[in-house]
Amino acid sequence: MADRYENQAPEKLQGKYQAMVVCCILGIGSLVSWNSMLTIADYYYQIFPDYHPSRVLTLVYQPFAFVTILILAYHESKINTRKRNLFGYILYTVSTFLLIVLDLATKGHGGIGPYLGLCAVVASFGLADATVQGGMIGDLSLMCPEFIQSFMGGLAVSGALTSALRLITKAAVDKSNDGQRKGAMIFLAISTFIEFLCVILYAYVFPKLPIVKYYRRKAASEGSKTVSADLAAAGIQNQSDSTDDDSKMLRLNNRELLLQNIDYAVNLFLIYVLTLSIFPGFLYENTGQHGLGDWYALVLVAMYNCWDLVGRYTPLVKWLKIENRKGLTIAVLSRFLLIPAFYFTAKYGDQGWMIMLVSVLGLTNGHLTVCILTTAPKGYKGPEQNALGNLLVIFLLGGIFAGVALDWLWLIGKKNAF
Repeated sequence: MADRYENQAPEKLQGKYQAMVVCCILGIGSLVSWNSMLTIADYYYQIFPDYHPSRVLTLVYQPFAFVTILILAYHESKINTRKRNLFGYILYTVSTFLLIVLDLATKGHGGIGPYLGLCAVVASFGLADATVQGGMIGDLSLMCPEFIQSFMGGLAVSGALTSALRLITKAAVDKSNDGQRKGAMIFLAISTFIEFLCVILYAYVFPKLPIVKYYRRKAASEGSKTVSADLAAAGIQNQSDSTDDDSKMLRLNNRELLLQNIDYAVNLFLIYVLTLSIFPGFLYENTGQHGLGDWYALVLVAMYNCWDLVGRYTPLVKWLKIENRKGLTIAVLSRFLLIPAFYFTAKYGDQGWMIMLVSVLGLTNGHLTVCILTTAPKGYKGPEQNALGNLLVIFLLGGIFAGVALDWLWLIGKKNAF
């Protein structure tokens, strides 16, 4: 069986770069709606000034994402990956459009009713995030590492794109009548279009690329049941040979996979505990007033997103990529030195030092995430790679959940904090 796919090596090269571009766009779509919410947080602070939007909305988002990924990862081997990912992107599209409808219906006014409606839509974002991110990373884990790297790069592109657009709209329309609201609506309209584009790309373009069909047939031959619908969509009948020795090999169960990769999983958890305990709540509420005025938080968020994007592509430079497991752990733990650095910089430093720290936070977040997600699946069969991808996303989202909860600790001792 293995020889049959090695002999198809020329086919593997067909469509590789197109697939990488599609993966990047799908990565953008898996986070652009949420990043838009974070980026227009200054608008929500204007209409909901007493409700800590950046902290509360993140805290609403994460439990739904975490519980959903737990359920989906447990049933991963039986779930139709195609339906799962399409459901996630469609839910993103509808939910983002509902934010526009909600704002138009309330005419941009605040109050507890509109805020609860906003929280309900954000909860659906959490559900969509776990559905898409776990499904896509699991699916791409059984393909070549460049696809995961492109997908993760797309996540960062969404942040950099929304930050750049927010700075442009702030300069262009914020000073006009109802300018912040107009900027927010532009954001949400663009996000809705991108989500719809992802539905089309995943449904009709991605499964028909030759290299994608190659890897999915290979995974099916190794016993994967999750790729059947995608093969059918590409016009390929699933012809896994159950008599082949390779397909008779029993796959490791989730517990065994987790034990073998516990350091990768814990490291992902720690990366996002640290990052989300600082970003975005600390940047909006704990950095004080500086010469940049109301541009300050937007600039900090933009710097984080830009350097997170750079960090997700630095592993392409071979000597920069960390694959040694002990080296990854040391790098992850060393990031916790950023906590006292942020505290003292916010208290005593100026905006230049804070911008530098935020850049380091973003660069290390992106770089270490991609190093782990591209290294961990190596050496496993297709079904195991899919399962491991889902397991790693559990720890990633768990770290985000814990981080946004710990973010509230920065408010201790602050006047009028609660």
